Amino acid sequence: MSAQEPAGSGAGPGSNGTQPRAAVAIEARDVRRVYRLDGVEVAALRGVSLRIEEGEYVAITGPSGSGKSTLMHLLGCLDRPSSGELLIDGRDIARLGDADLAQLRNEAIGFVFQSFQLLARTPAVDNVALPLVYRGVGRAERRRRAIAALEAVHLEHRLRHRPTQLSGGEQQRVAIARALVGEPRVLLADEPTGNLDTVNGEEVMAILERLNRERGVAVVLVTHEAEIAARARRLIRIRDGVVVEDTGTDRAAPPVAATDLARDVKAAQE
Repeated sequence: MSAQEPAGSGAGPGSNGTQPRAAVAIEARDVRRVYRLDGVEVAALRGVSLRIEEGEYVAITGPSGSGKSTLMHLLGCLDRPSSGELLIDGRDIARLGDADLAQLRNEAIGFVFQSFQLLARTPAVDNVALPLVYRGVGRAERRRRAIAALEAVHLEHRLRHRPTQLSGGEQQRVAIARALVGEPRVLLADEPTGNLDTVNGEEVMAILERLNRERGVAVVLVTHEAEIAARARRLIRIRDGVVVEDTGTDRAAPPVAATDLARDVKAAQE
């Protein structure tokens, strides 16, 4: 399936034996984002079109300044495009007011940040339950779901621990549980292993991949690391605000060669 292919539900099973396509969770159509700084226009994205379906495992990579972080913010409803259409769960975010956009973000998207973004004085179980507070979920149900989410990342023994009492890997697992607790369609992870050592980074990636495989949550991660990006079933490479490579949604397709990814990593470090 091409990144430029228009939206639509695929044909159902028929005489040709084809299977229905997965539902589209996110679709961008010629999305552009221009920032105006001191009277100067800076084009961070210059016409990005792509679609992400339920259950996909996607890595977005590119050198610093390529536009990948801007794209991540747009996909997460943290910003709006300057032009083009961006549909999250079938809704054009440009047509939503702030309250509706916040509700869509809370219900459809889960976030995992490089720096964890946990409340320092708040126990793990309450950090995880926080997104449910904004939904108006009752206290008992919030706690039940938060505990279940922590169990999913193997932290049921750390319910009352504050972030300062947890290792970096455990903090990131709490952040994954918080992203998971609202049962989002898409989990966005921005450099999820960037602040972790190799062992903890591997554990975090294994958890994300298990959630993708077992729960069908679409996982979209931004990374500079060639080894991390190569684990995804689909790779989108961005340079100068445009998609220069997209391996598409064919899960049998091999990832982009590690040597190509390493070139972008090296460029980001220069």
